[in-house]
Amino acid sequence: MPRFSVIVPVYKVQAYLHECLESVLTQSYPDLELIAVDDCSPDASGEIIDEFAARDPRVRAVHLPRNRGLGPARNAGMAEATGDYLVFLDSDDTLTPDALEAVAARLKETGDPDVLVYDYARAFWTGETVRNQAAAHLSEDGPAPFRLTDRPGLLRLLMVAWNKAYRREFVEAEELAFPTGYYEDTPWTYPVLMRAGSIATLDRVCVHYRQRRRGGILGTVSPRHFDVFEQYDRVFAYVEKHPELARWRPLLFRRMVDHLVVVFARRDRLPRRSRADFLRKARAYYRRYHCPVGPLPPRVRLHHALVRMGLHRTYHALRWAAAVLRRTARTAVRLRRALRAGALRLHYRVQRCLPVRADRAVFAADGVSGHGCHPGALERAFRTHAPQMRTAWVTAAGERGALPSGVRPLRPDTAAYWTALARSRYLVHNAAFDRRLVKRPGQVLVQTRRGTPLKRTGLDLRGRPGADPDVDALLADVDTWDYLVSPSRHATLTWERAFPGAYTVLEYGSPRADVFQRATPADTSRIRRELGVPEDAVVILYAPTRRAYRRTPVDLERVVRRLGPRHIVLARAPHGHDGPLANVSDRVLDVSGHPSVEALCLASDALVTDYSSIMVDYVCLDRPVVLLTDDWEAHEAVRGTYVDLRAFPPGAVARGEDDLIDIFVSGHWRGSRSAELRTAFRRRFCPHDDGRAAERVVRHVVLGEAAAPAGVPFGGRRPVPSPAVSRPRAPLGVVPRPASPRAVTERR
Repeated sequence: MPRFSVIVPVYKVQAYLHECLESVLTQSYPDLELIAVDDCSPDASGEIIDEFAARDPRVRAVHLPRNRGLGPARNAGMAEATGDYLVFLDSDDTLTPDALEAVAARLKETGDPDVLVYDYARAFWTGETVRNQAAAHLSEDGPAPFRLTDRPGLLRLLMVAWNKAYRREFVEAEELAFPTGYYEDTPWTYPVLMRAGSIATLDRVCVHYRQRRRGGILGTVSPRHFDVFEQYDRVFAYVEKHPELARWRPLLFRRMVDHLVVVFARRDRLPRRSRADFLRKARAYYRRYHCPVGPLPPRVRLHHALVRMGLHRTYHALRWAAAVLRRTARTAVRLRRALRAGALRLHYRVQRCLPVRADRAVFAADGVSGHGCHPGALERAFRTHAPQMRTAWVTAAGERGALPSGVRPLRPDTAAYWTALARSRYLVHNAAFDRRLVKRPGQVLVQTRRGTPLKRTGLDLRGRPGADPDVDALLADVDTWDYLVSPSRHATLTWERAFPGAYTVLEYGSPRADVFQRATPADTSRIRRELGVPEDAVVILYAPTRRAYRRTPVDLERVVRRLGPRHIVLARAPHGHDGPLANVSDRVLDVSGHPSVEALCLASDALVTDYSSIMVDYVCLDRPVVLLTDDWEAHEAVRGTYVDLRAFPPGAVARGEDDLIDIFVSGHWRGSRSAELRTAFRRRFCPHDDGRAAERVVRHVVLGEAAAPAGVPFGGRRPVPSPAVSRPRAPLGVVPRPASPRAVTERR
């Protein structure tokens, strides 16, 4: 008897069926059977099902003799099911990786409830993925399992069958089945939730709900949308049959009215000539099932009034008036913005006619919330070594609290912002300044980039899928650079090819890594206290690079469970990533919004990353780095790299999540081989990082001194250890002092 019976009804989905079935069969939890029901589909869907059944014994193909619809197809699948739990999946949707493993773990944790409700995300045909907006109702806080009376908010979720796992014995005992017609989920889901003796929730996206551009049932204009009335007849008949459920009538009535309003309001559902008939029938159903529902918000109260009175023409008049008001408001907003933009452009032109101020500098950083990265380190160096300079930082309004005292905040697109860009002598950025910037004679632009180029960048991205740059805009920005700050010879040679221009390269080291040489154990302990991390914990910083082709795949909660109670993961999402990397818990902390990645590095005992340049700065701490390269081939095809990190890594290399766990459990992450690799990596990519890179830049650019690049000899000043490695008893995180270059060479 398998744990799960995954039932997939199939009809005219040949373009999506492979992806759907593969998403089930490639689950990390293999204890399942896949029942694919061919609802007499006229395309090749039936043949595809047979192909899958021939290659995998877990697949059972069921072919119906005639088309019966989605509900009866699901019933046919249930009749064949033998698993403990039923899971429904529409044939154009997909299960997310490791979804069934997470469901199985939650079922075990909550004592095998009758129903487990999990979350979904809408996967649009444009490639965008948006999580369910009502996900807050799936919070796992509080006792579990529970009954619907304890969490009635679950009835506000989308009433579908495919976001739940159902205990098969419960379904059979209640004789639950799907009806025919559209909206067949309605008379299934309400009785399931109302009759369930135990319910649990899983706050995790387990299904990607495909939003097709065309062809979806609910996006098809058809008179069959009138089926919604019969479905609610079935719901209320079920309540009449079970008098103990009468308490739910008010909520069911309100949900029915809301549902009818949605069907009526959507222009892609009802034929135009039948809309008045639909509203008249909705009025009859309003009166048939009416019961007091308590106070309603004004907008909902208006909708109820329109349905109650069947005011078809009034409804359309109100919609027309609302549309006119919205258009008028949008026009007014656009006009106001245009006038403001024109005034700012005029202000900028006037300011460009005034003298440049030699004692002013403007700093900005992309991908940083607040004050940080290389521009942040240079801003501190400006104030330290050129105290006559007055510095300003371009920041959003909500980030001003993260700026050091003495730094003037500049909000983009304000008069002060354009004044600073027009009249400041020094402009410092790690990406491209405002494209409307007109660089004046006498202004000096210092470019730092975001980090050592390990991934392809600049002109080298030409032809790469999804990353092809605008060459004209890129070169126009490069032509404004006066200086490019480089951490190493590798970066210098790479950037001169990828960003060809007439600028001067300052190969002085990595300014943002200076803090690693100056920090003390007290600083590290303070940062840990601010993060709420215990002093004796082993802290792993997980900081992956951004992938355009998939979300980050690591199950961090599973990782910390396997590593033991002393381990804590700080999860930092890459710039541009939608949402956190993982569900937050006591041992997985989301630090994506932390203003300083350097502080997070200091607080950690080890770094886990993939292809992010953060590894180059991190090795200056002389702490272990573990690379996770499970999708190397895909990343190489999409983005490409300058360095084969598998052949020249800064530490141990994991090929997958289980491999990553083994590296930490076995201790390889902090072994002698890891130290040797880190030493060689640091020698190649961090030859000048002695804690004075920013100072050298300021002395050269501002003070006019000839600052020679530093050569950091191996075995020089040892960076500050983390608290976990500075305790008297040899704690986790201690790494052997690296061997000499000759010893490393001899081993090789």
